[in-house]
Amino acid sequence: MKKQKKADNVTLIGMPAAGKSTVGVLLAKRLGYSFVDVDIVIQEQEKRLLKEIIAQEGMDGFMAVENRVNAALEAEQSVIAPGGSVIYGDEAMAHLKEIGLVVYLKISYEELTNRLGNIVDRGVVLKEGMTLKDLYEERTAYFERYADITIDEEGKDLGQVVDELRRILEERLS
Repeated sequence: MKKQKKADNVTLIGMPAAGKSTVGVLLAKRLGYSFVDVDIVIQEQEKRLLKEIIAQEGMDGFMAVENRVNAALEAEQSVIAPGGSVIYGDEAMAHLKEIGLVVYLKISYEELTNRLGNIVDRGVVLKEGMTLKDLYEERTAYFERYADITIDEEGKDLGQVVDELRRILEERLS
């Protein structure tokens, strides 16, 4: 196994409702790291809510902003939680992999639908004609391609996910 890069960041990727923010905050506390919610960074830099960016620029415009912000993100000893669509940005993903490990929080499609409930209320935007199942299948391939570590959340509560991930990271970082 290769040693972690000097920046020692951990980026969490996964579907909406996979727990990127919740796991991220808990993991950051346990590691003594900072927590970076990239959706908030985007809103601060753009001085607009995510839904306003999407309404004004469409999904392609939003993803261009998301790619640009993630590709320029500066962080050290941080747990980074980008939006689920970050995986479509080649520059963003190359940068996030360069500055640390990328961890895929994997949930089943059934668990995704249980957690999401009404996807419109959760801010999940689907391309016209696309179903949530289509989005799940499309993104899963990207998540698997970019992940340095995959954590399968099946049958685990978020505390167990954090504990498992912390153990793996401590092995990698030692």
